[in-house]
Amino acid sequence: MTNKEIVVRLMAVLKPHRTKLVVAMVAMIAVGGFNALQAYLVKPLLDEIFFKQDAHLLNLLPLALLLVFFIKGFFYFLYSYFLELVGQCVIRDLRTMVYAHVMAQPLSFFHKTSTGELISRIINDVSIVQGSVSYTLIRSLRDFCSVFGLLGVIFYMDWRLALISLVFLPMAGVPLVVFGRKFRKISTNYQERLGEATSQLHETIAGVSIVKAFCMEPFEKKRFAGRMQNIMNILLSETWYNSLSHPCIEMLAGLGMAVIIWFGGSQVLAGHSTPGAFMAFFTALLMLYEPIKGVSKVNSNIQQGVAAAHRIFTLLDVRPDISEAPDATAMPPFGKHIEFDRVTFGYDPATPVLKQLSFRVNRGEVLAVVGPSGGGKTTLTNLLLRFYDADQGRLLVDGADIRGYTLASLRHQIAVVTQQTVLFNDTVRNNIAYGSGDCSQEALLAATRAANALDFITALPQGFDTVIGESGARLSGGQRQRLSIARALLKDAPILILDEATSALDNESEREVQQALENLMHNRTTLVIAHRLSTIQNADRIIVLKDGQLAEEGKHGELLVLGGEYSYLYRLQFSGDAEKEHP
Repeated sequence: MTNKEIVVRLMAVLKPHRTKLVVAMVAMIAVGGFNALQAYLVKPLLDEIFFKQDAHLLNLLPLALLLVFFIKGFFYFLYSYFLELVGQCVIRDLRTMVYAHVMAQPLSFFHKTSTGELISRIINDVSIVQGSVSYTLIRSLRDFCSVFGLLGVIFYMDWRLALISLVFLPMAGVPLVVFGRKFRKISTNYQERLGEATSQLHETIAGVSIVKAFCMEPFEKKRFAGRMQNIMNILLSETWYNSLSHPCIEMLAGLGMAVIIWFGGSQVLAGHSTPGAFMAFFTALLMLYEPIKGVSKVNSNIQQGVAAAHRIFTLLDVRPDISEAPDATAMPPFGKHIEFDRVTFGYDPATPVLKQLSFRVNRGEVLAVVGPSGGGKTTLTNLLLRFYDADQGRLLVDGADIRGYTLASLRHQIAVVTQQTVLFNDTVRNNIAYGSGDCSQEALLAATRAANALDFITALPQGFDTVIGESGARLSGGQRQRLSIARALLKDAPILILDEATSALDNESEREVQQALENLMHNRTTLVIAHRLSTIQNADRIIVLKDGQLAEEGKHGELLVLGGEYSYLYRLQFSGDAEKEHP
């Protein structure tokens, strides 16, 4: 992506705020004009007051100068405030845009991209762009307007001296170009390393119990310290070039001013110019070089902003693998059956997880799916929710391919309870009502009662208004699972997915959760992914997956009598010598 493309896309983000930008631009032009006027006032100060001894002008000039500073200050406030306002609006819009885009990505995107990397792009990269859009933009545009006004003054005062000075101005741009390339490369490297550090920070804090249990604190400290050292080395490299660029521009500016002082002084001594005109010219020139030197200071910020914007727009250009068809319709209420029709799928296309799989789940039926690890059990639920699409075959609901429905209408009719309960650092009430909108207190109580959760919720310090901590850290495993079941009950979806919902619980918690699950499964079409076979013996039907294919199908008793894969799995759980008995 070229710099021009990045600028064009940033301009598109700025477009909704063009009215504020126009106000800021008008104010900046006024500030530039008054900067030029300040330089011009040096001429009457020297020629009329000091040399011609004009006492009347001496009384007027300070008042005029005060008026100039007052008006300039007013316009300075206008452009500074409105440009900062635009900068903050752009940051808000970019963060919202990037977050919305990330949320629209399929599950595969999150499996390939680390959480820390995404956090770094949304928070850090956008903040860097803010530095370019607000501070850098403010300074650059202000200096740009000042340069035009001051150029007018120096050409008005002495066009020959002005032409000499213009010879040296382009030379000041050489270091900017040379160092600009370095700054961009360094900034990209810095942002990538910071993303890696953010990722480690997120992983180690989220998994701090494992870090401590395995006594890996020294290792993680050393690893993080190494990342911080790398980041510091990158920043020191940027400081090196930043510190070097300013003296280079200073040397070129000094060379230009030395020539101008010699030539301009000769003109005054020869009587071709007045001391006041030369000093006004020289003052304007000093003021002109100041914003040019300032560009070297903001150049690194500009390159950082360009590099950050490139990373942001690269992320925004990622197209979701899962998308709705242009003619997608809302899914009607589920009524008959769910069917997998010769479905083949693999997370890696070269290694299919499911192979030509076909089966049907009728309305109101409880279908249990069992099999060895890696057999494709959880993959079924990912396909039904359209987290992924089948490589071959079709997944039908009431005879219609689910790819013809909108994603929201499909997922609204499916409730999920998984082994890894996902709760948010919010109140009990908001966690249960997540996805159910403004539910009534009666519905909330009914859901928690059916989930066997009401007793422990009322015992919490603030009841339903208790904040449960990150991932429900203040609750036990069984309590977290019952909140998840209450959430599914409140959603009241006709299709239910239970993905090993009790496998991580102790026996006492499992009994309470199992009773809550039975309440949840009542009158619902349920797909149970089971690890503990004791929890599915009453299922209407059981299918056994092995190597992505349907190995067996039937009721619990029928499959035991069959003496095949299900019988082996059952004996493996309930008999110590099952491996010896396996044919």
